[in-house]
Amino acid sequence: MKNKNKIEVEKLNLWYGSKHALHDLNIKIHENQITALIGPSGCGKSTFLRCLNRMNDLVSSARIEGQVIIDGQDIYAKEVDEVSVRKRIGMVFQQPNPFPKSIYENVAYAPLKHGIVKKGSSCDELVEQSLINAGIWDEVKDILKEPGTGLSGGQQQRLCIARTIAVQPDVILMDEPTSALDPISTEKIEALMLELKKDFTIVTVTHNMQQAARIADMTAFFHLGDLIEYDETEKIFINPTEKKTEDYITGRFG
Repeated sequence: MKNKNKIEVEKLNLWYGSKHALHDLNIKIHENQITALIGPSGCGKSTFLRCLNRMNDLVSSARIEGQVIIDGQDIYAKEVDEVSVRKRIGMVFQQPNPFPKSIYENVAYAPLKHGIVKKGSSCDELVEQSLINAGIWDEVKDILKEPGTGLSGGQQQRLCIARTIAVQPDVILMDEPTSALDPISTEKIEALMLELKKDFTIVTVTHNMQQAARIADMTAFFHLGDLIEYDETEKIFINPTEKKTEDYITGRFG
């Protein structure tokens, strides 16, 4: 079965002032798969990830050329509103960042604001379902009024994932979602990502190559703003085409 492309990036270039940070990137990201972005620090992985939901628009020196087509629409087209883009494309960051509100309000805030649900039972159901889908409901169902910031790091990150999926996005971007977590919390998040890909397309940045090998369907190797190689994860790790990819994966540099 041929995989449907969810995201098609064509001739994407990005500059921060005079620094050319991403060079002519072309990549097709498949629907309902996990795509991992790997490569040494500062090679453009997170910058590229932020191009996929227009987060770089918030950087005044950033200039972008090229197309990012999601479900057939270029998100950089003039008529596209970046707020609607960020609703469709959720983001989970490296450091868990729950709002300084209750666990319930963390999840309910955006769906209420966007008019996805109204206060009351439909909102309660959405909060419960989002927390179930994020694998944290059983741990928090009795403390929904407590602050989200009082949870452990791994729980906070799952709360942030619940908050992201509550607005029913098409794509979830994750920027090193487990790098601040212990191994047990990391394992829970990885299991959760494998579960979530049934409903969402996931693009994740990771420094942990074992993690990419465990969870990703496709892996893209970045180096100095170039996309060096992009293929099925198994091929990238067992039989890469490019010597640079092999050198990075075997630990010769990076």
